Amino acid sequence: MRKLRTIEMKRLSVEEFHEAEKLPLVVVMDDVRSMHNVGSVFRTCDAFRAEAVYLCGITGCPPHAEIHKTALGAEDSVEWRHFPTALEAVRELQSRGVVVLSIEQCEGSTMLNHFTPDPTKRYAIVMGNEVKGVHQEVIDASDGCLEIPQLGTKHSMNVSVTAGIVIYQFAEPYLK
Repeated sequence: MRKLRTIEMKRLSVEEFHEAEKLPLVVVMDDVRSMHNVGSVFRTCDAFRAEAVYLCGITGCPPHAEIHKTALGAEDSVEWRHFPTALEAVRELQSRGVVVLSIEQCEGSTMLNHFTPDPTKRYAIVMGNEVKGVHQEVIDASDGCLEIPQLGTKHSMNVSVTAGIVIYQFAEPYLK
């Protein structure tokens, strides 16, 4: 085996990315404080051609040097919007028929490994603050909650790692 050079990968240009069909998924970031987490989520959304990223509350917005450091330009390819609160973003998405799922450990949550996205629906996932998680009012407004099963001693994972795992779950049927 030989590692591919960047030129051999035939990636889309930013213009081609904007025109390409998108994964029907919006990632909502609810008061995510780390710009590195924001940039990492942008980069993952670019990798799987997610529809958009909604940055809510205190979540930083491009242009920002720390976001760019991990996004590596994905903040230019992936569509994004800012909302004063995640609840406002959730309500707007639901008014357009989007199914909103908070990624949180909740009573009655669905384990991610037992969830299969319906290919006829559009989805949004809400990623919460690094310490407090998704706001309860956002969970209350969501159409459901997804939880990643964990086997270790810690009760959570980094928000950008969690986003990557969940985004892949949504993208996987389109990769076949």
